[in-house]
Amino acid sequence: MTPQEICQRLTDAGLQVTFQETPPEPCLEITSESLQEAAQLLKSNADLAFDSLLCLSALERPEFLETVYHLFSFKHRHHITLKVRCPKDDAVIPTVSEIWPTANWHEREAYDLIGIRYDGHPDLRRILLSEDWEGHPLRKDYQPPAFYHGIPLTTQLLTPGDEGN
Repeated sequence: MTPQEICQRLTDAGLQVTFQETPPEPCLEITSESLQEAAQLLKSNADLAFDSLLCLSALERPEFLETVYHLFSFKHRHHITLKVRCPKDDAVIPTVSEIWPTANWHEREAYDLIGIRYDGHPDLRRILLSEDWEGHPLRKDYQPPAFYHGIPLTTQLLTPGDEGN
């Protein structure tokens, strides 16, 4: 099934989906409100059968944050890329971890590094950084701390007497 046909299936189901002919491959942009219903349809519909979430990535664009989902159907040997946007100041997207369990870890990583909160996630906490770490290091406005619990985190050489300051 082609990406255009998959998009038409979702549109026919009343979901807010936009087809984008973007290199290197086309994708479907889905609204946050339609994501869970679209994901359930993509997985459970026998003609679609997207049983595998290959990858979930999050990134920062100049005006918004975005989660990208790469899906594959072992039964039909077709694939699709989904994109869901959210505003930077209210970075919330529904979880798909109940639909594709591998999203559990992917969503935690995206939360940790970019700061997107996945609403309904069963265990949304940091996965790479410690729980008391401040900020999200892959955001463009991120400023790393000079020290963490008294340990210097900069590459600058410390002069004697500067330790822990």
